[in-house]
Amino acid sequence: MFFEKVYEQVKRIPKGKVATYGQIAKLCENPKASRAVGYALHANPSQSEIPCHRVVNRFGKLSPAFVFGGKNAQRELLENEGVVVDEGDIVNLEEFGWDGQDDNIFKEFGLF
Repeated sequence: MFFEKVYEQVKRIPKGKVATYGQIAKLCENPKASRAVGYALHANPSQSEIPCHRVVNRFGKLSPAFVFGGKNAQRELLENEGVVVDEGDIVNLEEFGWDGQDDNIFKEFGLF
């Protein structure tokens, strides 16, 4: 049940934005479960539907060994969405961090 909540929240992260493990845990109403969020993403049943590459640590750092495709896969996926990743594998959370709100309310109603 918790993993499903994680997947639903991660699906909400818009292209070009990232969220942290802790942020997803809070959105799942379990703020101390950031490590469990990582476990859920590691077990992601559908990479094409659940964009786990958009989740970074609390400092904006990418996963050291991204599960789906190796070390540079997360960087490539994010950069393809317009997210800038610095040489230290860090995303500027002030610029690219998701605020937890849906960017387009119309998506919710299938209008966009």
